[in-house]
Amino acid sequence: MTRTYSNGNSKDLPINDRGLLGININNILNINNILYISISSLLCKYGRDCLSNGNGFVENVSSLEEESSNMDPNPVMDSKKYKHLWTLCEDCSQNNYKKFLPDRLSLCEYCGYHLKMNSLHRIELSIDSGTWDSMDENMVSIDAIEFDKPDISPKLKDKISRNERKTGLTEAVQTGIGQLGTANVAIGVMDFQFIGGSMGSVVGEKITRLIEHATDLSLPLIMVCASGGARMQEGSLSLMQMVKISSASYDHQSKKKLFYVSILTSPTTGGVTASFGMLGDVIFVEPFAYIAFAGKRVIEETLHVTVPEGAQEAENLFEKGLFDSIVPRNTLKGVLGELFEFHGFVSLNPIQANSQNEEE
Repeated sequence: MTRTYSNGNSKDLPINDRGLLGININNILNINNILYISISSLLCKYGRDCLSNGNGFVENVSSLEEESSNMDPNPVMDSKKYKHLWTLCEDCSQNNYKKFLPDRLSLCEYCGYHLKMNSLHRIELSIDSGTWDSMDENMVSIDAIEFDKPDISPKLKDKISRNERKTGLTEAVQTGIGQLGTANVAIGVMDFQFIGGSMGSVVGEKITRLIEHATDLSLPLIMVCASGGARMQEGSLSLMQMVKISSASYDHQSKKKLFYVSILTSPTTGGVTASFGMLGDVIFVEPFAYIAFAGKRVIEETLHVTVPEGAQEAENLFEKGLFDSIVPRNTLKGVLGELFEFHGFVSLNPIQANSQNEEE
């Protein structure tokens, strides 16, 4: 697999026999699933329409392909009235019809690039359908440090209200309990569409409560990260969330010896990268995801150095040892399910649970 950059340079990337960029973990997979996932990955790679079939894998959707082939991939985008219909691919600069993106797992129709995905679709992608049980969904932010002053525009409260209407969410993260195969899991999914996925007091509190709940119930934890970092409008209150979440994660992993999988998506930067994003027992990342602490522009303006093209992309960072594997979106549920099964996570029926409690 070759990655071509805007300056004309190209780079060969390692890809193993199951469509995973990076390490080979075939020892926890059976051969049928390997073949199924590999074929599905190739279909997505060449821009075919893909649809989750409920098992974490994909199948071709010919009806969408036929309908989309009759559409202009590069409509006029000068007017705002068209922007709600199309999404511009960051890689190939082709326009994708938004109506079809959920069925394609938000993969670019033309180059297979992983476009941004909202938290609702990521939940559907990561756990079994109909098993989602949300937590703390009515928790909302307040202007604790009175950031809203007459000389500051736009006001924080107004920005939060606009994002609530736009996304249907109350904050930049959704947390809850779900099921993945035979395992009950605690899962938190950040949403970049809500103020850039910024981590404020409510985001930190919701994630902390999720981890503590998972610790109390001895559940494995999944965190899907997508964030521009700490929410600057909340000052030091947003920065302290890094410590609070990391402390809860320490209790979960080190004291209770429970499993934590971190999934980094594009972009994951700032305080999220510097805290719970990089604390997973296993860290997965999507192909070509932008992962950083400080952004390219900030580094270049502060240190007066040139950041090489692709230096903060997942593939380059994987070579430096930052992640365990680069996992394409269409194979994620299958990989997670088999990973949990490999580590022995199974749901207990009431009789088994009571028996285990008596033994303890």
